[in-house]
Parts: sequence; C-alpha cells; structure tokens
Amino acid sequence: MRAALICIDKPGHIETRKANREAHLAYIAETGLVEMAGPFLDEAGNMTGSLVVLTVDSLQQAQDWAANDPYAKAGLFERVEIREWKKVIG
Repeated sequence: MRAALICIDKPGHIETRKANREAHLAYIAETGLVEMAGPFLDEAGNMTGSLVVLTVDSLQQAQDWAANDPYAKAGLFERVEIREWKKVIG
C-alpha cells in the first residue's frame, strides 16, 4: 500500500530543516520505503513542509517511519497527517 505523509513545518524553523536535511535524505535512502518526496514551498520559494509517499505494508509502518525521520526527531513539524493513498495516474 502507499501512504502519503503531509508534513507542515513549524513557522520560523527553516534552520532546523537545513541542519537536519542531510540526515533526512540519508534516512530516506537507507529505509528504501520512499517512492517520491519533496518540499512544499511558500511564495518566496522557501521550504515550508514536505510531501512524502511511502510504499509500506501498513499505516503503522508509515507512522513508525514518520516518527523516526530525523526532521520529526528534531522537532521540525507543526503537524503531520498520514493517509492511505492510491496512485491512479503517473
């Protein structure tokens, strides 16, 4: 199954994002569950959150992945929504 993680950064936490970006990308590479991902941007092009699509066996596995993401551990996110997602196009 696929799960979409919609992660919204805490306001004013761009430095937290930058400081943990390398660890976040390494986590993505090492876990092998991410099908696609990328940041949300504001009007000025600054990163303000993330959309991550995981291929997992259960929503619990997606929740565990999200909890162990270095961004989450660093306290970057104001909120995270995890939903089952069905790919139809693309």
